[in-house]
Amino acid sequence: MLIWFLPVFLVLIMIGLPVVFALLAAPFGLLVMDDQSRQLSVLYRNLYNGMDSFPLMALPFFMLAGEVMNRGGITIRLVEFSQAIMGHLRGGLAHVNILSSILFAGLSGSAVADTSALGSTLIPAMEKNGYTRRFAAAITAASSVIGPIIPPSGIMIIYAYVMGESVAALFLAGIVPGILVGVGLMVMVRLMADRYDLPKAERIVHRNQTMSVAEYWVSFVLVRINVGGLLMAVYSGLAVPLGLARLDENGDKIHSLNLWIVFALMLVIAHALMMYWRKQVDHDFRIICKKAAAPLQTPIIILGGILVGVMTPTEASAVAVAYALIISFLVLRSMTLRDLYQVLARSALSTSAVLLLVGAAVAFKTVVSLSHAPQILTDIILGLSENPLVLLFLINILLFIVGMFLDAGPAIIILGPILGPIFVELGVHPVHFAIIMSVNLTVGLATPPMGLVLFVASTVSREKVETIARAILPFLAVEIFVIFLITYVPQISMTVPYLADFIKCPPDTGFMACISPAPLPK
Repeated sequence: MLIWFLPVFLVLIMIGLPVVFALLAAPFGLLVMDDQSRQLSVLYRNLYNGMDSFPLMALPFFMLAGEVMNRGGITIRLVEFSQAIMGHLRGGLAHVNILSSILFAGLSGSAVADTSALGSTLIPAMEKNGYTRRFAAAITAASSVIGPIIPPSGIMIIYAYVMGESVAALFLAGIVPGILVGVGLMVMVRLMADRYDLPKAERIVHRNQTMSVAEYWVSFVLVRINVGGLLMAVYSGLAVPLGLARLDENGDKIHSLNLWIVFALMLVIAHALMMYWRKQVDHDFRIICKKAAAPLQTPIIILGGILVGVMTPTEASAVAVAYALIISFLVLRSMTLRDLYQVLARSALSTSAVLLLVGAAVAFKTVVSLSHAPQILTDIILGLSENPLVLLFLINILLFIVGMFLDAGPAIIILGPILGPIFVELGVHPVHFAIIMSVNLTVGLATPPMGLVLFVASTVSREKVETIARAILPFLAVEIFVIFLITYVPQISMTVPYLADFIKCPPDTGFMACISPAPLPK
């Protein structure tokens, strides 16, 4: 009888019961009716245990960092930077919208925050510049789905926790797919530019730019450290071919020069490059770029700390909050203690809702395991085809349909424990399937009829949801194409975590053998 937990859950959702209560009510009722009342204590004990997790603490910290950055005026700096970089292209503000979403994704990890923060700024600006309001709202909603794909990502933290995967591996696997979605949207904008007579190219650089002394010197130092670090990475890669390093018997590099001395030299070279670049651009463009340096350091701190191994994702999230507070209070001086109270209150409400949902989902998994639903569903799916590639196509269709009606977080919580083991058994790497599922359900946030960001974009733009839904269809086609590209070309998502050694493969297993679906045994 417990196998009915999913239909009962769907009925409760359809009659309007909040997801968190439906996740608890469906298994509660079925356990009672199935005379398994002794399992009720396990059910509700798991509700608390599901929230009591150190890795899951990354979620509220990243949400708080995004709130602080948004309140601290970071959004305006990113938009101005994007305008200075992309404004000269045909349909420039549409490209600016997409690039701003890519940059903002590294701060918030939330599609709703992206749509709300960037939409309130860019939709009126695009309309004033000659774009229709529905087009501006559609491109804002379509590009906002990049937020949960590029790290940090709230839904990837949830997936990693529910499925026991590495948060760092999922973060790294999301970088290239997120950028690919952005590039695809930009290509579509360019193709639409002539047909829909989008406004002509115009470089937008706001004049008479100023910045405080503290922000100037912070940006001065950060830019040179980042460029120096990039040069250092190039040096490390070329050291062995150039004879500046050798490999020992364990494959580790032994450098002939002290790396601190090399890094100091790279800083000098970086400073010389910046001084040369300073002469090539005008004053206002240079100041806009400097004003974006401090905010854009956030994803570098997060990913850099994780890659180097000095921080776990949870610790990186706490450092991101500290950095956001320092920048907003001491460098930009764009926040007050009264603002901090409002930021903490909003973050607490958002976090409590998400953590309750995760806790209820962990309790929900108790009934999933008792009902033997994964085994039953496995037999049904394997009965459709023995080819993993065909099954991946079918599961993408299923996830896309689910994403039309259900938010990404609850969908991952419900379907992840059921579908994940099936495809891992088929030979699909768990990190690869995590990205397929996360990207697919994230795109569902912008998919009619129940896409959450469509309603947020409608509120911000004061345009009807159905009008935005029609205008967004070309962009959804691009995102669906990217989903299938990610599905059938696993190198897109798996190369970065593999190179960073976050993909664990059996010994003597090649890259392609590790990440590709294996055929089912005869």
